[in-house]
Amino acid sequence: MQHLTSPDPLRPQISTRELIAMVGFLMALNALSIDILLPALSEMGQALGAPGNDRQLVITSYVFGFGLAQLGFGPLSDSLGRRRTLLIALVAYLAATILCLGSQGLWQLVAARALQGVAAAATRVIAVAIVRDLVSGRRMAEIMSFAMTVFTVAPILAPGIGQLILFGGSWRVIFVFLFVMAAALSVWMLVRLPETLHPDKRTPLRFGSAMRNYVLAASNRITLGYLTASCFIMGALFAFIATSEQVLAELYELGVYFPIAFAVIAIGLAGANIVNAKIVRRLGMRRISHSALIAYLLVNGVNMTLALFGNPPFIVYFVLLMAALMLFSMIGANFSALAMEPAGERAGTTAALYGSSTAMAGAVLGSLIGQGYNGTVLPITMGFTVLGALALLMVLWTEKGRLFGVGETSDEADA
Repeated sequence: MQHLTSPDPLRPQISTRELIAMVGFLMALNALSIDILLPALSEMGQALGAPGNDRQLVITSYVFGFGLAQLGFGPLSDSLGRRRTLLIALVAYLAATILCLGSQGLWQLVAARALQGVAAAATRVIAVAIVRDLVSGRRMAEIMSFAMTVFTVAPILAPGIGQLILFGGSWRVIFVFLFVMAAALSVWMLVRLPETLHPDKRTPLRFGSAMRNYVLAASNRITLGYLTASCFIMGALFAFIATSEQVLAELYELGVYFPIAFAVIAIGLAGANIVNAKIVRRLGMRRISHSALIAYLLVNGVNMTLALFGNPPFIVYFVLLMAALMLFSMIGANFSALAMEPAGERAGTTAALYGSSTAMAGAVLGSLIGQGYNGTVLPITMGFTVLGALALLMVLWTEKGRLFGVGETSDEADA
């Protein structure tokens, strides 16, 4: 089994396999925190006096807090180190989960969920920074793809777990489950996670220097371009997540079978990530992600065209939706790696900028599309198509009109 060298004197090595598992489970905590609540949104809305589209705020408030806080966790992890920052954040997540459990009204829960998202933000920033500390280039994309495969276990299982909990208890028990999962993850990180940031590469925590690092990260054309394109793609993803219960469970009347449909989609995403991990070192990040983005735009265009004439039959809508999200999966891992490639010693700050921007923009765009839900799938399919087109335009700007790996750097190919 291959091992990677860590600068932590107490934990000088970590196996690639355990690194992938750690990164995958850190990101999975975030996915679990979102998707496990989807089957409970209707019950939560009724219990808290928000039966309409306002129940989507339980999801989008978490995502917005998750995005905003990453701007702080990036410089913090560059200063204090990855491990210490992560452990502090996990303790804060446990406290926020207790607040969610005790919420008595919609806006109390929305606020507590935002705090929960703030604490979970460290998992995204530090997961990416840890990988970038140890590897780069196509090797990073390969590891991130395998980690994303672990991550997709959460969307596969989470709605079903939520539904099972609802069979035996109220929606509040879901937060008890989240508390237990986060506590177990905290113990694992405490015992096994090494510090991957070398002491010589730590930067002082100063507001001015943090802002300069963010400006420097955003001034790189590749980072800025793929970050912005990812914002548009993430907007479509969060629109799907926020409306999935209303569309699949209510509009298409899946009811308690909604978690099964969601799991099928998640399995498709996992499969796409595995394929990407297998082929990315041979074909390159640009060729795969650019091809997937064009296909993504075409698939959503077909679904939108059908929706103009009324809601498509469930099987047609579902197959096209699943195809679009599988393509999104192949876009996301490669866009993330491309945006991080120029990061160098600012990996934590760049990861924070990327994660924060994509999450906040995704929450806002996804909420705008979700609030437009009117009992048909047209607003959703139209939102997917428009955002896909904007992402393609941004990639064309980033690559100066050259797609499919033309102009790919030798550093990326050899890393």
